[in-house]
Amino acid sequence: MATAEQLTYLIQAHVSRDEDRFTTVALQLAAHEARAGHVQLAQDIRTLIDQRQRENDKIIKFRPDLSDLIQVQHDSAERLPDLIANEGLRARIFRVLSEFRQRSKFTDHGLTHRRKLLLCGPPGTGKTLTASVLAGELGLPACVILMDKLVTKFMGETGAKLRQVFEAIADQPGVFLFDEFDAIGAERNKDNDVGEMRRVLNTFLQLIERDHSDSIIIAATNNQALLDHALFRRFDDVLNYELPDRSQISHLLENRLGAFKPGKMAPKTLDAALGLSHAEITMACRDAIKDAILKDQTAVQPATLISMLMERKRPTSLKKKRNP
Repeated sequence: MATAEQLTYLIQAHVSRDEDRFTTVALQLAAHEARAGHVQLAQDIRTLIDQRQRENDKIIKFRPDLSDLIQVQHDSAERLPDLIANEGLRARIFRVLSEFRQRSKFTDHGLTHRRKLLLCGPPGTGKTLTASVLAGELGLPACVILMDKLVTKFMGETGAKLRQVFEAIADQPGVFLFDEFDAIGAERNKDNDVGEMRRVLNTFLQLIERDHSDSIIIAATNNQALLDHALFRRFDDVLNYELPDRSQISHLLENRLGAFKPGKMAPKTLDAALGLSHAEITMACRDAIKDAILKDQTAVQPATLISMLMERKRPTSLKKKRNP
């Protein structure tokens, strides 16, 4: 069997997260076991190492100066059925997926598939979820650019970081999301604008225009009116998101409650959810499920669900009272 020294080196490599050293020691251990006649054990070790290396090949490893700027999620579990939206919006998202999967067909005709998307709509209506769905459906990593880390107060630094992000977009295929995009995409002639942010926007316009990578680039904003008009022609598609209607609310409640669904949704439940975003309804469903679990119930109580939905409305109602 493995020597105490080999096991010590293996554990040290694991603790220090030294992948190369860990692999080297593990292969040495496999060779040691093979010489000792433990052929099956040696083969099992090599199989595990090969599997680990294949998994590592799928993982994006950004440069150290980008590791705190881009948040990466591998193997997104979100799929198109998880996105509750009107049929027109779902059809346009499906078109993006279809064009990406069959992009080679466009090459001979000098065309490119849709891969630069601008998502507009109120908070919580599915813009970020769309990025995760595209990543999950296409088997790409979901990469969120952290805008609070991108935008700095030092002249020229934001533009330099933006160039680094687009270098990463070109180097590593993925779904890259610029959330709260109006932080850099606001109209350039606004009275409160500063020269530095105008330069940042100009840099973005140039970079996205020149980008011909295999990545999908998504910019999301809660306020389309703030964006500079020059941005819109840089995107292949502009998708508009809205608060769910009664039909979408019913579908969303059934989807999010799952096995805890109380039966047919009563009109009072749908009324309570009107005016809430997809995210707010989802959180209310989770709260109702938690309540059912604590009470050892197999389904949420309609009254409890309505109460949870109304709780999500109270902050908005109070705000309206304070600011008539």
